[in-house]
Amino acid sequence: MMSNENPNFANEKRRNVETAERTADGRYKRKVRSFTLRTGRFSDLQRKMMTDHWGDYGLDFDGKMWDFAEIFGNNNPVVLEIGFGMGKSLVEMAKANPETNYLGIEVHTPGVGACIATAVAENVQNLRICCHDAVEVLAQCIPNDTLSGLQLFFPDPWHKARHHKRRIVQPAFLDLLLPKLQTGGFIHFATDWQNYAEHMLDVLNQTANIKNTSATNDYIPRPDFRPLTKFEARGHRLGHGVWDLYFRKEA
Repeated sequence: MMSNENPNFANEKRRNVETAERTADGRYKRKVRSFTLRTGRFSDLQRKMMTDHWGDYGLDFDGKMWDFAEIFGNNNPVVLEIGFGMGKSLVEMAKANPETNYLGIEVHTPGVGACIATAVAENVQNLRICCHDAVEVLAQCIPNDTLSGLQLFFPDPWHKARHHKRRIVQPAFLDLLLPKLQTGGFIHFATDWQNYAEHMLDVLNQTANIKNTSATNDYIPRPDFRPLTKFEARGHRLGHGVWDLYFRKEA
């Protein structure tokens, strides 16, 4: 595989959840974000994988619309996963479904390095990764009617009530996402926080042109195609619940 110059992730500064911006008249305003961009500590392996293989797997945020046929070299369906953590389950899904292209977005840079390391070890070719704000990527880089699905597994629950506005699943997020999905495209959320599950369900139920696939019109059992993560398995041992939501876009 060919490789390109790696972005300087190691020197990237940590951002606050709320970043300062200016209004049209020059006053500062606060923009609520659903995440904190974390550089963390790179292992030697993660750093090497980023350096040697970013050109194979990495997509730089440039504010321009991406051409997935050019990026992946085919016209296979594209599934977007936001917040893949260390990337093990994302690579597992990509390896199990070579006829589907996977795009992962993650702001934890050691996780990006770990994901690339796993993809290289498993020789996975149908995966690309971006280290940037998913909302900005959706708005500026992903054309309408190009995604066959969106996966969001165990996002930050922002469990304190005063922080609920920072949860990524909000009506505005669904309004941004829906045009990117093709007809029949899926939305798959999973969380181990019941309050967040109820919030997700409420937001989805208020969104037009999508249909819940649950037989009980709420949650589905964990599907076999969603890998069981170490985090989730530990939660099961401790008696924690997990809620999966699976909706499809209608015409």
